[in-house]
Amino acid sequence: MPVSGPSIHLQNVSRHYGAVRAVDAVSLDIAAGSLVALVGLSGSGKSTLLKMINRLVEPTGGTILVDNAPVESVDPHILRRQIGYVFQNIGLFPHMTIARNIAIGLELAGEKEGRDERVAELLDLVELPQEMASRMPDQLSGGQQQRIGVARALATRPGLMLMDEPFGALDPVTRDNLTEQYKALHEKLGLTTIIVTHDMAEALYLADRILVMEGGQIKADATPAQLLSGKVSEEAEALVAIPRAQAAHLIALSKKI
Repeated sequence: MPVSGPSIHLQNVSRHYGAVRAVDAVSLDIAAGSLVALVGLSGSGKSTLLKMINRLVEPTGGTILVDNAPVESVDPHILRRQIGYVFQNIGLFPHMTIARNIAIGLELAGEKEGRDERVAELLDLVELPQEMASRMPDQLSGGQQQRIGVARALATRPGLMLMDEPFGALDPVTRDNLTEQYKALHEKLGLTTIIVTHDMAEALYLADRILVMEGGQIKADATPAQLLSGKVSEEAEALVAIPRAQAAHLIALSKKI
């Protein structure tokens, strides 16, 4: 079942909306099997950058390569079947059972054989009971629905997963649980994952590499340990200061007990 995630290469990639440079001449290499977090304030360009990889947004200029193949050389619909995509609002089809929601990618790809077996396999993978296959989305909790979103994204066995604030709408306990589970899943399947998050603590825990964006450009590119050292960049330090201050506040409170 394990797959081998692809490498990603961006060469001078930009996306302009009139005079606004949402992404401004970004060049970037991501090694196969990496788990990379894109962080930054709202409007920094991180979601736009992510969406250009699977052509939900087309670049104004530059080249994007997935395993050395330009994404523009592949029909967008076919490309998206090869790349898993998970986003905050989940987007499950409310009129479809969980089984069909998971298998929709296989259905669109014309894969008729083994759908039930694949759905069962994916429910096990995201640690949900088999009985959920026959339920409707509104019968599931937010955390369960997001697990289904991950299962659906993995149905066609992509090596690359793009995740845009996937856990942002969940309560803190569920969010922490799913973050930990996804990290284990990423490693088990040998995926390449790029995740957009506004939560620096989540990025520090989840990723092995963090890219800090501001004004459409990458202002810092470092490991979590390097970012925590406070010697990377002013933009990175401003973001790291938030979880650091929260941790210090909790320690101070615990000493008063």
